Amino acid sequence: MSAPLLCVHRLTVRRGARTPVADVSFELRGGEVVALLGPNGAGKTTLLRALAGLVPHEGRIDWRGAPLARLSRAARARAVAYLAQGGAAAWPLPAREVVALGRLPHGARPPLSGADAQAVAHALAASHVPPLADRPASELSGGERARVLLARALAVEADLLLADEPAAALDPAHQLAVIGVVAGEASRGGAVLLVTHDVGLALRGCNRILLMREGRLIADLPAAAALQGDALERAYGVGFASAEAQGLRLIAPHTKSNN
Repeated sequence: MSAPLLCVHRLTVRRGARTPVADVSFELRGGEVVALLGPNGAGKTTLLRALAGLVPHEGRIDWRGAPLARLSRAARARAVAYLAQGGAAAWPLPAREVVALGRLPHGARPPLSGADAQAVAHALAASHVPPLADRPASELSGGERARVLLARALAVEADLLLADEPAAALDPAHQLAVIGVVAGEASRGGAVLLVTHDVGLALRGCNRILLMREGRLIADLPAAAALQGDALERAYGVGFASAEAQGLRLIAPHTKSNN
């Protein structure tokens, strides 16, 4: 088994008297797409922000065997790409230029070099953005803007992609496309940690599931085993039923009857 890209040891985030993330430990390896699941307020977004270096934290985060904090800001920006939940793009820049901002950690400046232009073109295509490329980002719909911001994160070509609800504003076709995109990132040796509330999409497109509740990691298990036992029920407080249809496993939450 390959050495982990990222090792998180007892990560804790405090905000006054609150502890939104408490004593979380896990590893990510190249080639993995890992879903971070849990109810609202479980600490998922705060955990991603801590991994991205955006909030103070306790504990240790190692990158390729050395403390992540030792990397320069530029090196960290090249290693870890962060896609925020509901990210804004209010600038009246063409979508293509917004995506090109993902090359800033590499020192790219207009006109883009061949390698930078190729990275931008790949990110545009992977996120299905070319039809939007020349439109001002400020005029795009929420779903269109989400695709542009995903492309910007992909253009970094980081070895770790942290994505917070990347498919939340998308129609079903583009939700499936996002899962294909992140699988492609993993296939080239990178790792993806994504937050989602779509349990079915996570089980379909991810290798592992991390489950959080009340700031703590309560389960780390293969996606194929997520419907076994009571891990999902403990995380969400409801049961989950599954069925097979046309070769796909369909998952739906349900409230257990007391009868």
